[in-house]
Amino acid sequence: MLYDTIWEIRKAYLNLGFNETVNPLFVDEDDIYKQFGPEAAAVLDRCFYLAGLPRPDIGIGMDKIEVIEEVGVPLNEDKIQALKDIFRSYKKGDESGDDLVHDVSLALEVEDSLGLRIIENVFPELRELKPVPGRTTLRSHMTSGWFLTLQSLHNKSKLPIKLFSIDRCFRREQREDLSHLMTYHSASCVWADNDISIDNGMAVSESVLEHFGFEKFKFVPDEKRSKYYIPGTQTEVYGYHPKLKDWVEVATFGIYSPIALSRYGIDKEVMNLGVGAERIAMILHNQGDVREMVYPQTYGKWHLSDRELATMLCINYYPFSIEGRNLMDSLLNESRKNGNAPSPCEFIAFEGELLGKNIRVKVVEPEEGTRLLGPAAWNRIYISDGNIVGVPEKDVNDELLLKAVENGIPTGISYMDGVTAYASYKIEEMIVSGAPKISLRTTLSKSLSNVNLKLDKVALNYITGNNKVIDLRGPVFCTITCKILD
Repeated sequence: MLYDTIWEIRKAYLNLGFNETVNPLFVDEDDIYKQFGPEAAAVLDRCFYLAGLPRPDIGIGMDKIEVIEEVGVPLNEDKIQALKDIFRSYKKGDESGDDLVHDVSLALEVEDSLGLRIIENVFPELRELKPVPGRTTLRSHMTSGWFLTLQSLHNKSKLPIKLFSIDRCFRREQREDLSHLMTYHSASCVWADNDISIDNGMAVSESVLEHFGFEKFKFVPDEKRSKYYIPGTQTEVYGYHPKLKDWVEVATFGIYSPIALSRYGIDKEVMNLGVGAERIAMILHNQGDVREMVYPQTYGKWHLSDRELATMLCINYYPFSIEGRNLMDSLLNESRKNGNAPSPCEFIAFEGELLGKNIRVKVVEPEEGTRLLGPAAWNRIYISDGNIVGVPEKDVNDELLLKAVENGIPTGISYMDGVTAYASYKIEEMIVSGAPKISLRTTLSKSLSNVNLKLDKVALNYITGNNKVIDLRGPVFCTITCKILD
């Protein structure tokens, strides 16, 4: 949602003749005072200051030499001097911290793993370093970047100068909540010329918002009255969207103060418009929590579609050979053809060679008064509203099962698919192991494993975490035997 919206804002600005630029991200504290004047102290309270680790003076005394030699690394004058040179370069900034372990290892003629252990144990001053803050901040308002960009361009570009930038800003919020993040995307533009008025801001804001379907606009003086705008020009933009059927605040614009501009040597008039990309995305996609929209993996409600769940369900044990898969097809065909035969009964599903052995495979039911297969043998598996259910071929009267057939995703798997795949796999295993015969009996199905199905752990976590069900109950009553023939 967010990046689709950013792309659409970019197209809107380009269509209006604005050129895209990248504004400075690092802003010195002095620039905040130049731009915001008396407000700077309050603004800086919301800024992140950058800090860095100081580079210590690291000496190579006898105590450290002894510790290095105790771990099995012999030292000589050349190695000691090489270590001193590396740490001297590190202190001066000529040596990259990324390369320090490798370069120390080269100087000592050891592997990097041992070099790292030596740095950790012999030079604790590196591990004990504390960050030291500087006077540089992360950009909290795109305006801070615009003053620096215009300072460089205002005498080098033909008027009008029309630029836009869609990039991150960073604000030290007290907390992140439904409408506030510590990093957000400002979709901002400037229009610099010799004669600029708030009419320019109105025209640009209307054109940008019309791109998103807003039809009516109203402009309200902004009571915040930032000091970097000329008094009376800071304006909030409200748009009416026919789908939302409501007025919503979507942008702010104003004319930069000539006092603030003069501190950067800028003698042009400049209109600035700011649009919050997250704000527009939330409005257009009816989102109530900016955290869920931007970070769905962390804050959003976990959702897997029925189709996604269907891809996570599969037959577990499956015949590995082509002959074994043909055997599975024979078992399915014979079972389908004679599944309702009265018992006791038996049917030969396959007789011939499999993996170099002559075998006979039967589907049997020795008990009297039943049928070859139980009534749930051909139940089909559906995914419906996050539930996994087995649906009978006929006489479906349960509400959940009816909903599954009407609106769910059919997996194309029946209970007998799993049963015959398992039987074929075990028959292959029997032949390879040298066993003379095998008998496999599936009675009541109560779970996925009873019919040889496997569900990915992600899907299982989703189903259990959302109080969904896996209902594969039913009487299968299938017996498959196999015997190696002499």
